[in-house]
Amino acid sequence: MGRSIGKQNYPRSPPQIARPWTEFQEVGIVPPMNALEILRETVRILRADPSTFMTILALLICPVSAALLFNTLVDAAVVGAVSHRFVLLAVTSGLPPTHFLKQMCHHLAGTVVSSAFCFPLLISLLLLARASIVYSVACSYAGKKVVALEFFGTVRRIWRRLVSTYIWVCVCISGCLALFLALLVMVCSAFSCLGYPPEIVVYPALFTVLVFSMVYAHTIIVCNLASVISVLEDVLGPQALVRSIHLIKGQTQAGLLIFLGSAIGMAFVEGLFEHRVKTLSYGDGSSRLWEGPLLVLMYSFVVLTDYMMSAVFYFTCRSSSMGVLSGDGHSLEELEKISTELVDAK
Repeated sequence: MGRSIGKQNYPRSPPQIARPWTEFQEVGIVPPMNALEILRETVRILRADPSTFMTILALLICPVSAALLFNTLVDAAVVGAVSHRFVLLAVTSGLPPTHFLKQMCHHLAGTVVSSAFCFPLLISLLLLARASIVYSVACSYAGKKVVALEFFGTVRRIWRRLVSTYIWVCVCISGCLALFLALLVMVCSAFSCLGYPPEIVVYPALFTVLVFSMVYAHTIIVCNLASVISVLEDVLGPQALVRSIHLIKGQTQAGLLIFLGSAIGMAFVEGLFEHRVKTLSYGDGSSRLWEGPLLVLMYSFVVLTDYMMSAVFYFTCRSSSMGVLSGDGHSLEELEKISTELVDAK
C-alpha cells in the first residue's frame, strides 16, 4: 500500500459540519453522481491504484468470504434447528408448509447462524478491510500516498470508534429483522384468526415482505454510510447513524441502486457456489479445486466494489449536503461556527 495517487483538480469544499480528519480536509467537492456514475468513479479509482485494493482483497476480504461461503465455522445442526423453528413459527401463523417456505426459512436460518458464528471475522478482518478501503479512496481524492504504516497507526487511534459504530450497525440490522419477523407473524396470525385459508394468507405475507424489503434496503444504506462516516469523521455509534441519515437526504435513489446491484451480485455468486461447489461436481469432484477459489475471489471482488462505492457515495452525499447549506444563504464563516459548536458540544 505505498503507491502514490495523483491529486484531483476539484475545487476546495466548504468547512464540514462534522469535522473530518485533518489530512482529508483538503478533499475537494465531488460532483453529484448517480449510481452508474459512482460505479464508473469506483472503477477509475481502482485502476489508479490496483495494487493497494488487490492487497486488501487478498489479505482481508478473501479469508472472510471463504469462511462465509464454505461455512467452515458454522454447525449444520444449529442451522437445521433454527430453520425448523422458523418453519414451525410460519406454519402456526397460518402460512402453508410449501417447499418454497422451507427453503426461505433455511436460507434465513443459514444467514443468521453464519453471521453469528463468523462475527469475530466480521468485526476484525472485514471491519479492517472496510476501514482500509475507505481510507484509500479518501487518499485518492486528497492526492495523498496510501502508506500502510500510517494507516495502521491511524486505525489504532480510531479502532474503538469503528467497533462501536459497527456494533450499533449490527443492532440496527438485527432489530430490523426482528421487527420484520414479529410483524409478519402478527399479520399472518390476524388473517388466519379471521378464517382465511393458508392460500389467501400468503398474499398479505408477500405484501409485508415487500414493505420490509424497502425498509431493510434503507436501513442497509444508512448503516453502510455510517460505517464510512466512522472512518473519516470524528463521530461514532448513534451519532454516525444520525449523520448518515442527514447526508443521505436527496441521494436515496442512488443508494438504493448501489444496494440492489451489490445484493444481486452477492446472491448470484452465492447461488453459483451452492450449485457448483456444494451440490455438483465433474466426475471425481476435482472441479471444486478451481471453481471454489474462483467463486470466492468473485464474491470478494463484489464486496470490494461495494465498499468502494459506499466510500464514493459518502463523498458525493457530503458535497451535495454542503451545496444545499451554501445555497440557503449561509456564509463560510457561519458554517465554520456551526461546525465548531457541534464539535465542542460532543
